[in-house]
Amino acid sequence: MTSPGPLLPPYSVIVGVLLRLAVYLVTVLYSYAEQLFLKKDDSKVKKRDAPALCDLRLCKDGPIRNGHIGQRPPPINPERLKDFVEEDYLNGDVKTWEMKIVSRNEELLGDALSLVPQSSSRISLSSHNKLIRFEDISAAAFKIQSGVQKTPCMYSRLSKLYGVDIYLKKEFLQYTGSVKERGVLYLLTSLPQDQQRKGVIVASDGNFSMAVAYHASELRIPVFVIMSTSTSPARVKTCREYGAMVISYGTTAKDSQMHARRLAQENGYLYLEEEDSAVYLSGLGTMGLEMYEQVPKLDAVIFPAGGHCGLLAGSAAALKHLNPRISVIGVESESFPVLQQSLKAGHPAEDQACNNHHFYGDVSGLCFGSNSLQLTGKLVDKVVAVSEEDVLISMLRLLEYERATVDAEGAIGLAALVAGKLPELKGKRVAIAICSGNVDLHLLQRCIARALTLESRVCRFSLVISDSPADVSKLLEVLAREEASFGYQTGTHICDI
Repeated sequence: MTSPGPLLPPYSVIVGVLLRLAVYLVTVLYSYAEQLFLKKDDSKVKKRDAPALCDLRLCKDGPIRNGHIGQRPPPINPERLKDFVEEDYLNGDVKTWEMKIVSRNEELLGDALSLVPQSSSRISLSSHNKLIRFEDISAAAFKIQSGVQKTPCMYSRLSKLYGVDIYLKKEFLQYTGSVKERGVLYLLTSLPQDQQRKGVIVASDGNFSMAVAYHASELRIPVFVIMSTSTSPARVKTCREYGAMVISYGTTAKDSQMHARRLAQENGYLYLEEEDSAVYLSGLGTMGLEMYEQVPKLDAVIFPAGGHCGLLAGSAAALKHLNPRISVIGVESESFPVLQQSLKAGHPAEDQACNNHHFYGDVSGLCFGSNSLQLTGKLVDKVVAVSEEDVLISMLRLLEYERATVDAEGAIGLAALVAGKLPELKGKRVAIAICSGNVDLHLLQRCIARALTLESRVCRFSLVISDSPADVSKLLEVLAREEASFGYQTGTHICDI
């Protein structure tokens, strides 16, 4: 018997294994070559089309280029603030930057930013002489949709009172109580990543600073807020609760702004200031986009027109693109009709008397820039002015009919109907922007008391009578004939009878 030979697999099995191995190797090599080809092609496209973003660094020697990233500067030491004096502030050697929008139609606003040096004493995100497009607002709406509330625009009981179908856009229901969250969030998300790591700084005690404090903290961007010592403790506490490092310095807003710029220069922080940059206006314009979606067959929309006028300009750009027949109306105060003066003069005008007005707040801020003025002159149909008394009564109406606690900026749009300045809107469908609800409690109490007096629902008087029961009885008889209820104050307590 012969011994069996070595046990070998059949010839067909060996061939099958070799074929599978060959196919696998060819597939891997092909995939690797394809990836190399795509990377090479993408790099060519980026070099040809994409705007170059240099490393944003604030220093006296100018920006660091060629993509070299340095160490992050140390955080602000609050103890050093006492060493900064006004005489030390800026000798014209501060390097600042401007966000500029490229002109390619197919690129979105947030992806088309390049950095250009300018000679101003602050960081600017403006795009001068560049009006925003509807595509810019659409891009902003998509980018911020998960970070801000889509606030309701509801039919109001006030409609029967004024003979107008009123829809109130309750933007004061945003987390920080203001529409400015929209512009701030889009602005922050459009910053280069290197600048987001370094942080931002702002000098304001209004809605803008609260929006920056909240959204910068949510995006994990270091944020510093410089406030004057005259800022209400409630505002300081709120910004700290939002996550910002709040530093009180100076007795005026100008002092805090100067020190904020100084700290931005020394530490590499980006100094943010509310203005009419295309990025900021596009973010604010998303509210007009929402109002059009929420209220069908709109005839007119009313916005506040004071302060920086960004909400009016940005929303008008959205609404007029969607329906040119919608009437866009701005409302400002008779005390400082800055917008009307600017439109008449053809250039931005500023009324210094209105700055830092405690009652009007952000509506009385610094005047808008050229972008807002161009958009307003081109797209806004009408601008009206209302008195302080009209604004007070509007605050009372919103509190009574809508249970809405708003400030002057939030109530000034309704004031145009209260004052009878828009008779052409009778029977029309109108949306009104109620864009701010940040009012101090003690100021609200005084405003409501004065509004009740203006409507003759409260009569304040004083008299001197003897403490005899007969005289007190005569006084009560007079009040009883008038069917009046009254309150009296003794010490610190007010009692209603």
